[in-house]
Amino acid sequence: MKLFDVYPLFDVNIVKGKGCRVWDDRGQEYLDLYGGHAVISIGHSHPHYIHQVTEQLNNIGFYSNSVINRLQVELADRLGRISGYDDYQLFLINSGAEANENALKLASFTNGRTRVLSAEKAFHGRTSLAVEVTNNPKIIAPINDNGHVSYLPLNDLAQWEAELQKGDVCAVILECIQGVGGIQLATAEFAQGLAAACKRTGTVLICDEIQCGYGRSGKFFAHQWLGIRPDIITVAKGIANGFPMGAVLIGPQFQPVYGQLGTTFGGNHLACAAALAVLDVMEGEGLVENARIVGDHLIGRLNQLRDEELKSRGESIIKDVRGRGLMIGIDLSCPHKDVRVPLIYEEHCFTGCAGTNILRLLPPLCLSMDEADQFMEKLERRIKIQK
Repeated sequence: MKLFDVYPLFDVNIVKGKGCRVWDDRGQEYLDLYGGHAVISIGHSHPHYIHQVTEQLNNIGFYSNSVINRLQVELADRLGRISGYDDYQLFLINSGAEANENALKLASFTNGRTRVLSAEKAFHGRTSLAVEVTNNPKIIAPINDNGHVSYLPLNDLAQWEAELQKGDVCAVILECIQGVGGIQLATAEFAQGLAAACKRTGTVLICDEIQCGYGRSGKFFAHQWLGIRPDIITVAKGIANGFPMGAVLIGPQFQPVYGQLGTTFGGNHLACAAALAVLDVMEGEGLVENARIVGDHLIGRLNQLRDEELKSRGESIIKDVRGRGLMIGIDLSCPHKDVRVPLIYEEHCFTGCAGTNILRLLPPLCLSMDEADQFMEKLERRIKIQK
């Protein structure tokens, strides 16, 4: 049997990681500004994480959700306190797509509607409902294309209000910082107006914090920069530092019903131990604040590099820099592969991408100032060569 060939792969076999660095099978070290697609929140192979997961595995790794699991209760309590949502309810699953799937189901169970508003360039996952609210026709199979969704321009409040006024919208789903969409940021004016319109029309507001949440923006959730409080919040990626896990944070107005939602693997003992270890490290090492401070530094350095290029030769490969915390998009005047590929093979540094010409930075939240400056040296070299 061969692998189903759906991933274009770099010719690198990563076998080891520590902090913000990874190594391939030849012993080559790489600086990781990608974090395994924003998944590595507290750094690779953190000793506390390894200890807690190993200790749990030595006891029990899994049992079903038909029995009490005190680790789930502890995680709900800890996550509520650190995020500022201690009055919300927690449903644990296995991935971001599954989190959005369950959030949309819960919204529809609650108001009986079927229509959803999603943003242009949105990405919410690849399962049935999650892919339908994703604005990419290439990955929406005919069986998923059920006409439930209207895609609207981010930050164009008038268009969203006009659709909501029709009174038939089940849910609005929003990334307050779009990831795949190119690090586009929702404005506070738009988000607050949208939240008010949802409340007026009985529409459930879902904030997809799968990539932009869990401390990455420099606050625990990206929507907390915008002064809103969504009805439902979805998380995954950084929640367990690489162990497959997702979660739905559900407002107190929703009443649970036995059998309404369910999962086999979600919230298992090992996943909860991993997630609790992540919260230990985030709190103990101040990683949310670190993301803000180091992110501000990186954004400042990137803008400085662009301005210096413009001043010295009237143009720059860096067209724009967007983001918050350690979720940063670098809009280039050339295809991103022209910079990203040599960054990997020549500079030994991983970054992400979006669209055709955007580099995406999603490093572990423990990225240091020195490591940020090392990245800038590598990027500046590639840009000068690219000229």
